[in-house]
Amino acid sequence: MSRIPNDTPPHRAGLLDRRWFLKSGLRWSAVAAAAPALALADDALPTTRSPGQPFSNYGQPSPQENRTIRWISANRAVTGNGVSWTPLHDLEGIITPSGLHFERHHNGVPQIDASQHRLAIHGLVKQPLGFSIEHLLRYPMQSRICFVECGGNSNSSWNAEPLQTRAGYLHGLASNSEWTGVPLKLLLDEAGVDPEAEWLVLEAADAIAMNVSLPLAKARHDCLLALYQNGERLRPENGYPLRLIVPGWEGVLNVKWLSRIELAREPVMSRNETGRYTELQPNGRARQFTFVMDVKSLITSPSPGQSLPERGLYPIKGLAWSGHGRIRKVEVSADGGKTWRSAELQGPVLPTSFTRFRIPWVWDGRPAVLQSRATDETGRVQPTRAALVAERGRAGYFHYHAIVSWQVDEDGELHHVYA
Repeated sequence: MSRIPNDTPPHRAGLLDRRWFLKSGLRWSAVAAAAPALALADDALPTTRSPGQPFSNYGQPSPQENRTIRWISANRAVTGNGVSWTPLHDLEGIITPSGLHFERHHNGVPQIDASQHRLAIHGLVKQPLGFSIEHLLRYPMQSRICFVECGGNSNSSWNAEPLQTRAGYLHGLASNSEWTGVPLKLLLDEAGVDPEAEWLVLEAADAIAMNVSLPLAKARHDCLLALYQNGERLRPENGYPLRLIVPGWEGVLNVKWLSRIELAREPVMSRNETGRYTELQPNGRARQFTFVMDVKSLITSPSPGQSLPERGLYPIKGLAWSGHGRIRKVEVSADGGKTWRSAELQGPVLPTSFTRFRIPWVWDGRPAVLQSRATDETGRVQPTRAALVAERGRAGYFHYHAIVSWQVDEDGELHHVYA
């Protein structure tokens, strides 16, 4: 068992002060592992004398990291319809690699010739306009780091029994990137919006011409016509050559392969805002146009699929995010919510972006239930599952954001539980 120095600060349920990592300095290496550090002779240092691999035109992950992949959940009845999940449990920091960003496709990934693609802005405007990609690349651009989260993320947690799988495969329909492109407001102003217009009808260039409605006020506020993701041009599965980014709002509004924007007086009432993303409530009424993704957090390690090999000191780490703004606080519990302790927030802490949190924890070998609870800058607090189900019932399918619970068994194995 790893030993904790006598001057370790008091803790509740094994949780240490969030600043203990920094205060402890090099002591971490003395307590993090039970086995002593290996003594290496000079001639035993790992090195190679053989020539390495040649240059490559585009870098690839190490073959030894080939398990860090998206997990695909496809609709077998319709080719190209389904989702792939970001492996949040295998990642660090706050930026999701472009190749691991979650996917949602309704009829496959269109292979679009960017030189032929056009964006049309029409409807209630003074001057209908058309833009080529080459034209858009000459406009002033902005970059912002923000998450995109599917409204159906975490939806299995509405079920009566908890699903057992990896953290990212339960909650990984959420990813965080740096997006770069043209502020939508610039093009709307150029077209001249009619005073009667209140909505945008967005349409994609995929096989089903996916369409959805967006309030004009949000479009003018902070929406971005993204051409780049994480510094490079968008990838086809992420919307190449053009997608919309709607910071903090449900993923379906972040239309990929964007080809048409119509200004209108009313929403189009498409399938994705009537039959989907609309939720029946216990009182018989339905929630519609919910839009904003609520405050949420998730412990990514330790989490199911991982195990604790021995008693001792472990870092608890995870992600928090909110469509309402910045994360102000994340609290962690190791006793199923009986007591809480504030975690350290790793900078930068940005609005509508993932925020990484960490806290040290001493596991004493007894069963424990790990939870995280986020609070955003508006004062919204992540609810318990019981409170969320009591408020909304279980007839819905979307916008689940309750506290997530991982149970640690005596053998160090972790499981998803409702607590």
